[in-house]
Amino acid sequence: NLDGTSGYAEIATILVDTEVYEREVFLPTHINASYLLQACNDNGCVDSNFVSLNDDLSGAIGYIKASNPGAEDLLGIAIAISGDGNTLAVGAVGEDSSATGINGEQADEEAPQSGAVYIFAKDNNVWVQQAYVKASNAETYDWFGSHVALSGDGGTLAVTASGEDGNAVGINGDQTNGHPTEDGDGNYDPSNKCCWSDSTTTNSGAVYIFVRSDETWIQQAYIKASNTDYFDAFGESIALSSDGNTLVVGNSYESSGAVGINGDQSDNSVFGSGAVYVFSRESGVWSQQAYIKASRSEEYMRFGLSVALSSDGNTLSVGAPDDLSNLTDHSSGTVYIFTRSNEVWNQQAFVKASNAEMADWFGGSVALSADGSTLAVGALRESSDSVGINGDQTNNNAEQSGAVYIFVRNGESWGQQAYVKASNAEAFDGFGGIIALSADGNTLAISAYEASSAVGINGDQDSNDAIGGGAVYLFVRDGSIWSQRAYIKASNTEERDGFGSIALSADGNTLAVAAVEEDSNAVGINGDQTDNSVINSGAVYLY
Repeated sequence: NLDGTSGYAEIATILVDTEVYEREVFLPTHINASYLLQACNDNGCVDSNFVSLNDDLSGAIGYIKASNPGAEDLLGIAIAISGDGNTLAVGAVGEDSSATGINGEQADEEAPQSGAVYIFAKDNNVWVQQAYVKASNAETYDWFGSHVALSGDGGTLAVTASGEDGNAVGINGDQTNGHPTEDGDGNYDPSNKCCWSDSTTTNSGAVYIFVRSDETWIQQAYIKASNTDYFDAFGESIALSSDGNTLVVGNSYESSGAVGINGDQSDNSVFGSGAVYVFSRESGVWSQQAYIKASRSEEYMRFGLSVALSSDGNTLSVGAPDDLSNLTDHSSGTVYIFTRSNEVWNQQAFVKASNAEMADWFGGSVALSADGSTLAVGALRESSDSVGINGDQTNNNAEQSGAVYIFVRNGESWGQQAYVKASNAEAFDGFGGIIALSADGNTLAISAYEASSAVGINGDQDSNDAIGGGAVYLFVRDGSIWSQRAYIKASNTEERDGFGSIALSADGNTLAVAAVEEDSNAVGINGDQTDNSVINSGAVYLY
């Protein structure tokens, strides 16, 4: 009886000799569920007493830690789950080992903040760590694991290292060049990369592609921008098509004055205008397919801060959260939609919020359904005090409470379907900072900096005694009507844990949420959550 009111329906037939029967369910949709067994023979059937699930289900939430948790590792700063829900990739930009490649030595701390990615896989419904992944040129302060993306089957992994310093361009160039040894004053301080001479390629950024054969991972490609430059942070956002053969990389600090598709990349006349790069793979070989700019280039518009791809890779959404509205409202934000036909990209539309205002940051996060016809856009600084679906957008009574906007495509035209707020919207909650959509576009997960001390699912939202603890809100669509289904917290909610990095499987039935500043010293799967001895080590929760 899934919802407690609709009655019991048969979900499985259990054979006589079965000693243990296990059923995996999506916890947020089973809060009110109850179960009974019906024993049957030739004379008829007899029902058992029913069993109801625990209200918060916190004991059933999966809890994942790194195999080498360390202070300030920030496990979960980036998170991705495969479409089938069986592979999970988790970035930890603060991880410090000097290992390179796959499954190297994790124990040393000789390369501070070089970063790592941990891959977990589900085997007979049990999660295990499958690989520990480092860059092939791991170096101090490269922040490998800044962003991650997985193909639908989990067999292709893309990882960004926004602090990587190589001066190569394109595919599989020289990884050893470009790491500076001193700044303009002759002083070397690797922790202060922002201030090195701009004649270097400091923080130019890189993307690494890994592929899996059986359970073995190898690096397939090392990818740089076609116009590598100082502090561009190439890889600030990434997305993969379902087959893993189309890669989109955002670079919101790129500074050319080009507009549209494949314009002139060579100047730096419009700082922070941003760009997006599209790469394609054929027979294991990667090449750049397009260099994409907004239809106008403005300073600091941050085009490319967020990207999302349809399953086939033919529809692309790009957020520019610092873009203007009517050339007046700085940081109101815009999302640009591009489509591909026969390897040629064109801009289809640009999308604005229905209540666009200065500093709302519309486009800070984006998500697309598999067919590219449903678009979700986050505006974490939007400030109305409405709650729920399609409330009053016209006031600014809850500063930076945040909102999410749903758009749908009909032919080539886009229209807004819903304006979504948290059920407990409050000032500075930042609702919409990270969002995820299921493949059919009917399940939407949204994070917020929310501050209640609730644990598990659908707990008390009204307290504010765990500032920065974080929450995730789950919404579902029936026809064209959206409603909130669940309010989701960690199983060990604490102040400033930062619960809210999200990944959602294609069917919407597996949700992974990271708390990057969670502090326990547990190792691996379902360890002890109760201590706080390894500050900001980070954790991931599975629902």
